[in-house]
Amino acid sequence: MPAAPTADPTATPVATPTADPAAAPSADPAAAPSATPTDSTEDYRVALVPDDKAAAEQGMTGTAMLRRLPRLIRRTLGMAWAVDRRSVTALFLCQTLSGLLGALGLFGVSAAIAAVTAPGPPAERFSAAAPTLLAIAAAAGLRALLRITVTGLSTRLSPRIARRAELLLLEAATGAELAAYDHPGFNDRWDAAERGIEMSKELIVQVQQLIYSAVSLLAAAGVLAALHPALLPLLLLAAAPQGYAAVREARVHYQANVETFADRRILAALRWFLVDKETAGQVRSDTIAPFLLDRYQQAGARVDRTCDRAAWRCVRISLLGSLAAGAGAGLTWGSLALLLATGRMSVAAAGAAVFALRTAAGGLSGMVSYGAALYRLGLHLDDWDRFIAEAAGRRIARGTAVPPAPLLVEAKDVSYTYPGAEQPALTGADLRLGRGEILAVVGENGSGKSTLVKLLAGLNLPTGGAVRWDGVDTRELDAHALWRQTAMVPQDFARWPVTCRENITLGQPAPDGDAAVLRAAAASGADQVVAGLRSGLDTLLAREWLGGVALSAGQWQRLAVARAFHRPGGLLVLDEPTSDLDPRAEHRIFSGLRELAGDRAIVLVTHNLANTAVADRIVVLEHGRVVQCGSFAELSTAPGLFKELHDLQQDRTLVGLR
Repeated sequence: MPAAPTADPTATPVATPTADPAAAPSADPAAAPSATPTDSTEDYRVALVPDDKAAAEQGMTGTAMLRRLPRLIRRTLGMAWAVDRRSVTALFLCQTLSGLLGALGLFGVSAAIAAVTAPGPPAERFSAAAPTLLAIAAAAGLRALLRITVTGLSTRLSPRIARRAELLLLEAATGAELAAYDHPGFNDRWDAAERGIEMSKELIVQVQQLIYSAVSLLAAAGVLAALHPALLPLLLLAAAPQGYAAVREARVHYQANVETFADRRILAALRWFLVDKETAGQVRSDTIAPFLLDRYQQAGARVDRTCDRAAWRCVRISLLGSLAAGAGAGLTWGSLALLLATGRMSVAAAGAAVFALRTAAGGLSGMVSYGAALYRLGLHLDDWDRFIAEAAGRRIARGTAVPPAPLLVEAKDVSYTYPGAEQPALTGADLRLGRGEILAVVGENGSGKSTLVKLLAGLNLPTGGAVRWDGVDTRELDAHALWRQTAMVPQDFARWPVTCRENITLGQPAPDGDAAVLRAAAASGADQVVAGLRSGLDTLLAREWLGGVALSAGQWQRLAVARAFHRPGGLLVLDEPTSDLDPRAEHRIFSGLRELAGDRAIVLVTHNLANTAVADRIVVLEHGRVVQCGSFAELSTAPGLFKELHDLQQDRTLVGLR
């Protein structure tokens, strides 16, 4: 859900062994000499619900379509009603009036034919039929006007429905626990739900077309029933093959979409990495473009093969359906001719029946085609529904206690295992951190440092043990109130596409406004960044927009630290806050930490062990466990992992000169 590629393959697809040569990198030695795939080569797959094509196929039948269509119509109109009641009301009135005019027009045809075929001079017969003909023309013109109005109302409602669907999706996603993003398939289902939003734009269009077809059918069916009831079942017989074919085609299209989902995600991810500015330099310096383009072509070829198979299946289904529908139509028209020939129907009635049959056939055909399209759209909307339900099941539902700025943050026998992981990332961690203290957390890559600080800040809840703020378990605290007491500089900090001021205040200005912003900027060294900007704090920091300013990694990091300093949280977490800074900027930040610790508890995660000298205590993690705890003076002299890492960091002797 990502801000970068919509389909980041590193985020959610599950690696699985595959021996499909088409799925592996090209074996062209000029393109990838060392990338020859083996039977154990892993490729991407996704986790959808349902991800079983057979199960999806069983639920896509004509009966299922008939059963679900009323619910889909109610659901679509309900969404439309929520965004624009007046337009929905007007749409219904227009459709109802259109149906009444259609029925009156068909009855008028019968009356006009009867007048024209009555005995008497032609002039008198035409004169008698003229008012009816004018009424028919007026009804047809008014129906056309109503159709244009309905189309305009649908066009007005369509984007509003899509935005509402998107808003509900965003609310569900942002309301879920952070741990939800680590569940296998969560982001896959997000992508599928986004596809549902795209489809929702067409929902009201298909619904109004379906209603129009239904109204036309009802009007024509009423006329046919009045003329001769035997024509109605024949009309249904003619439409049944079309309905069956439409449902089968909808099933084929949806199955093709499910089958190509993983490859379409790969295509989206490769497009992003090939053209994004962050990776553009490496695409060129690593000469990886041919390899990635080859992967892109392979994924695209798999999509094409699946879509080709689906297209030919649809052609065969449509052909058979058309042949059967043609036979049914022939039977219907033959029956009409028989009724006329045997005198069971007058010429006037037969003429009206011809128009009614054409109208009814069009309405029935429209109901079948638009109903099938709506059903197919509804299948994608189900993906949207499923994600919202899943996100709701993972929503943030903790306690209601509102914490003040904490005097004491402690972890007691804390463990954490990421969803789907076989081994815990953190095991049996114990620590205490009081206000006014600086606690440094160090360890090698993958030792659990970032996991620990997320638990202390309440972003994740421990799977074992407890994290307590002033003696209260974080599970019992109101999550948003807890986070308002937390200021964080994560390793991968956000570069928000807003102004410089908003990048620091995060839309939550302090009572003294820009004075607080400038103090935070001065403490982090970001004041130099602000001074160099075209419009100072008002400068737009969004390189993707015309006129937006692009900052260096170090400049962005200063702003990220400034936003944490500006935030009045009682717990300050700095996870590698100076990794992109020069020595002068780094010194500026660390020299001010002690002053900041006056009214805060500070957690510092760093690989530069010299920086831990500023801390009151240092916690050393190894393989998810706390293995040492003490001051810098104690740990830098006592045997152990800290001293070993510190000595390695200080050792710059060239091996060749020893």
